[in-house]
Amino acid sequence: MKEILLNSENYQPGLSIDCVIFGFHDNQLKVLLIKTSYDNKWSLPGGFVPIKEDIDTAAVTVLNDRTGMQGIFLRQFATFGSIKRKDPNFDSTVLDYFEIPKDAGQWFTQRFVTIGYYALVDFLKAIPQKEDNHEIIEWIDHKEVPELILDHKEILDKALHTLRIELNLMPIGYNLLPEKFTIPELQKLYETILDKKLDRRNFLRKITHIGILKKLDEKKSNVAHKAPNLYTFDKDKYEEVLKNGLNQGW
Repeated sequence: MKEILLNSENYQPGLSIDCVIFGFHDNQLKVLLIKTSYDNKWSLPGGFVPIKEDIDTAAVTVLNDRTGMQGIFLRQFATFGSIKRKDPNFDSTVLDYFEIPKDAGQWFTQRFVTIGYYALVDFLKAIPQKEDNHEIIEWIDHKEVPELILDHKEILDKALHTLRIELNLMPIGYNLLPEKFTIPELQKLYETILDKKLDRRNFLRKITHIGILKKLDEKKSNVAHKAPNLYTFDKDKYEEVLKNGLNQGW
């Protein structure tokens, strides 16, 4: 961070990127958050836009720089430019921590418009790598998110709202569930994201109608009651539906 502040000529003035990374684990929709050494509040993984990079490329760079994650497909979902994004107290705290005089940190104290990106990732495979030992990176249940810096709660809420809308336009689950899963497990994923209960029969009818599932000649083991059937995604059909979209609601 200090290196960026001291070399601000390499970055686009007044423009930043913030990433909302969702993962699903233990029937919880989790979000990846960072706690820095210069503030007690948590934040989304974010950063500044290099002058020599396109916006989408910069988003990948920012996520990699802050979390070490690679190969994540990021989807742009909104732009945030409220005047409230400028917080003089926050600016002063950061500059003081890095021992940067205010006149040398004027680039940082301006109001930044931020572009939001979100992604759904495989919780068990998308493992953040901490390069900065002074930062904490954690997956936190989206319903138990602590206080966030600036307008990051607004950005998170908007990303979740966008995810719920797009759930009606495209299938999900391919990167969030194990290779073999049950219909109740898939339904729980949808219910967790939508934050509402779904009728079991209607869900089965709709998800079957989409045509992205393969029923396996296997049943789930080690269950107390009648063993449910196992399914897997038909990758070709899944990719086809992703391309063409859905026209149904949940």
